Amino acid sequence: MALTLASALLWGVAHLAAERRRTGLALMVGYVVMLGAVLTLLTAYSANLLSLAVQPRWLIWFTVVLTAIALAWTGVIVWSFLLVRPPRGDTVGRFLTTALTVALCALVLSPTVYATRLAYLSRDVVNTLFPRTTSAPVLAHDPWNGARRVNFLLVGGDAAPNRPGVRTDSMTVASVDVETGATTLFGLPRNLQRVQMPAGPARAQFPYGFTGSGTDTPGLLNEIYQYAEDHPELVPDAPKGRRGSTLLKQTISDILGINVDYYAMVDMKGFAEIIDAMGGVKVSIREPIVYGRQREGLLPAGTRKLSGEEALWYGRSRTDSDDYVRMGRQKCLLNAVAKQADPLTVLNSFERLAAATKRAISTDLPQELLPAVIDLAQKVKDAKIRSLSFVPPLINTAYPDWSLIRHTVAEALESRPANRSAPRRTPEPDNPVNLDATCA
Repeated sequence: MALTLASALLWGVAHLAAERRRTGLALMVGYVVMLGAVLTLLTAYSANLLSLAVQPRWLIWFTVVLTAIALAWTGVIVWSFLLVRPPRGDTVGRFLTTALTVALCALVLSPTVYATRLAYLSRDVVNTLFPRTTSAPVLAHDPWNGARRVNFLLVGGDAAPNRPGVRTDSMTVASVDVETGATTLFGLPRNLQRVQMPAGPARAQFPYGFTGSGTDTPGLLNEIYQYAEDHPELVPDAPKGRRGSTLLKQTISDILGINVDYYAMVDMKGFAEIIDAMGGVKVSIREPIVYGRQREGLLPAGTRKLSGEEALWYGRSRTDSDDYVRMGRQKCLLNAVAKQADPLTVLNSFERLAAATKRAISTDLPQELLPAVIDLAQKVKDAKIRSLSFVPPLINTAYPDWSLIRHTVAEALESRPANRSAPRRTPEPDNPVNLDATCA
């Protein structure tokens, strides 16, 4: 039993005891080389492990290598047992040694099966969510093609049984410096009116700004996504399912005066499933929040863990408040989820999270850029994040000053020098309008 256990911890021990020195030494050398390679990978290349985890090809190789190591390890354990097992007459000894061997093999194979399952689920999520691009390949030395900043449109979609389609009630553009990770969040209220449409068929149909088509679409920014999906003539080059995101990206690009590169939309009901898969999310509530369509619930003030349904209403409720307070709570909620989704929580609920994520999220971020996005996310974690929301009194949502919005964005990003001779009408870049103050 001791020799079998020792051989599981250091290959070749049982072979040496059985006077098979060459085989024992060869197994020991192989074990040391394998262990050295694994430790080198975990130390010298630790920064790249997350990047590899979002590349389906590498996940396949990981599964193959891990399976090969596990099979080799169990093979050594069984081989060692056969060399040093007690004689046939020692029934008790044989039983105990056999039981130990089976347990050791299970100990090696179980985590391998679990890791292989995680790799399969990860590959499935990546292939489901992120499209493969047929455009020019991503350059390893500069995946952003010389751009100083990359802009992501983050959308919260909200469907309701009493209305058709999806309303994009939460719209935020995250502008990220690719060198430093410094990020500025630009929040756009859902009720911006008379939004200028991008040049082309959309502007030809709405030359004086988006006005919708009746009582179902009174002409707010949050209706453009679904309107484009229902009217393919506005974006004739976009396929079904991508029309809304294409037109919304173009529209918001014009509003802010910056190019929106990619988008990601989270369905709010699916977001609740993600939170439930995490085991809930802890937030600090400053004032009681009424939730439910019939005002059937109340989230009392204080720090508490919310279920997915409660978190959904925390982020969407406007009872006794307004859109702008809700925008602040949504940012608080996203921030809380990001902080509390630690690796242990993710691993414990990985299968549920993977299933919820596939149902809840849509994006046009290509698979080829995922490693670069992972690297950029590490920079963002250690960098300053500022938040600027275009809400009253800075912006009148019924009659927005589009030039003021673009000027404010340019000044906040320091993309051009401010005109010091003109009276300043915008907040200082170092002190933007910050709705994150609603977070405790």
